[in-house]
Amino acid sequence: MAGKDEYYNKAKQQGYRSRAAYKLKQLDEMADLLSEGDRVVDLGAAPGGWLQVATERVGTGTVVGVDLQRISSLEGVETIRGDMTDESTREEVVDRVGEADVVLSDMAPNMTGEYSLDQARSVHLARQAFETARELLAPGGDLVVKVFEGRDLDSLREDIENEFEYVRTTSPAASRDESSEVYLVAKGFLTAPVEPGDTLTVEIEGTGNEGDGIAKVEGFTVFVPDAEEGETVEIEIEDVKPRFGFAKQLD
Repeated sequence: MAGKDEYYNKAKQQGYRSRAAYKLKQLDEMADLLSEGDRVVDLGAAPGGWLQVATERVGTGTVVGVDLQRISSLEGVETIRGDMTDESTREEVVDRVGEADVVLSDMAPNMTGEYSLDQARSVHLARQAFETARELLAPGGDLVVKVFEGRDLDSLREDIENEFEYVRTTSPAASRDESSEVYLVAKGFLTAPVEPGDTLTVEIEGTGNEGDGIAKVEGFTVFVPDAEEGETVEIEIEDVKPRFGFAKQLD
């Protein structure tokens, strides 16, 4: 049985609106994206296969679907009709959602048959999703975007890597064998006011469980080894996580 028939038939049998539902299931199993109570935004959500999977996995959480096409109603899902390439749609999404734990995008361009053009458009849509995620995601949140392999994919991935703890490029088994689509799965959105390499002077306000000094930068916690409470020290940021960072003292 061909791969596309397998997932098409499974979708029909199990009541999913599209075979793409199994892509999200596989991505979630791989990267632990969706949890009970999460707030999820799905961009390019029609006909709603990903919305169905998201609602199953977040339970009492919130799921919002956005698409230019009409999305037939789903229990527990809020929908927004609009084009994600329009700034007004992005603003509406941000205004109505506020903050999200996960942003998903299975958006794809209208295909022209000219691969270089279609690929460039897929990168553009992925960037729209990325920019929307930067406005929506809570600290530590996750992002999944679809893009076609080719020019500017590495540049897109590098830009996303600058904003997350790590990024993985993958292709779920439910993708058609002949498809050039891949998914960038970004975990741990960084919202720190500092980044590796920054140097600054801080006051040590306390001591952590491991004995490191604790400094605050705009409310963000930075751990500084060999620093005592009450000291003022010059530091260099070495590593940044969603909710805290690590620094070394400068001589």
